[in-house]
Amino acid sequence: MRIDILTLFPGMFSGFLDGSLLGAARTAGILDIRLVDIRDFAEGPHRQVDDRPFGGGPGMLLMPGPVVSCIEAVQQAARPAGRVLMLTPGGRRLDQAVVEELAAEQRLVLVCGRYEGFDARVKETVAADEISIGDYVLSGGEVAAMVIVDAVARLVPGVLGDEESARQDSFSGADRLVEGPQYTRPREFRGLHVPEVLLSGDHRRIAAWRQEQAVEATRRRTTVPPTPGLARRSTP
Repeated sequence: MRIDILTLFPGMFSGFLDGSLLGAARTAGILDIRLVDIRDFAEGPHRQVDDRPFGGGPGMLLMPGPVVSCIEAVQQAARPAGRVLMLTPGGRRLDQAVVEELAAEQRLVLVCGRYEGFDARVKETVAADEISIGDYVLSGGEVAAMVIVDAVARLVPGVLGDEESARQDSFSGADRLVEGPQYTRPREFRGLHVPEVLLSGDHRRIAAWRQEQAVEATRRRTTVPPTPGLARRSTP
């Protein structure tokens, strides 16, 4: 799978892409992840990529010229052209179903927003999808891009040592359940004991217990009331 990340701050990704599973998958050729600096496509001596919004308002907007030129150049560099994802507050909320959808693509082009966001004509010109990782504020789309890359990479065959791990993750499968509690050694820790059923060796009982725990964990998660008085704001 190929993923192109378009950003004004490519240096933010070096440690993230080189470490752990992603680094190993890139070395093995399972993932081809490339960083592209949007500023390389800016014109003029100052390589300007942002300007004040028409109609007034705070902050700066990413200009359409450099962003669109960057996207088009990246898409033309290889085939397939790839699915373009703009990381914006107003995008579709990322969840495991969306992650599975993205993991089925051969190529993704992630475009990281900055400042007050993109000129609206960027999306209209390149027919991009918009994705948001949640209703909170970030300084830019780079962290959101890392979230998408990490979540999608886990579903690419060969990235995980045991592919069954991805199938048993929270929110995976038809029921989209949260994973229940798990235990490892020691059997007792500060007076807390591993449930007897997990030591029984009875795989049917263990599977039933884990299903019950997952249902209960999901129920608790979905019935937690919102904290009063908190304003909801969005993020890439």
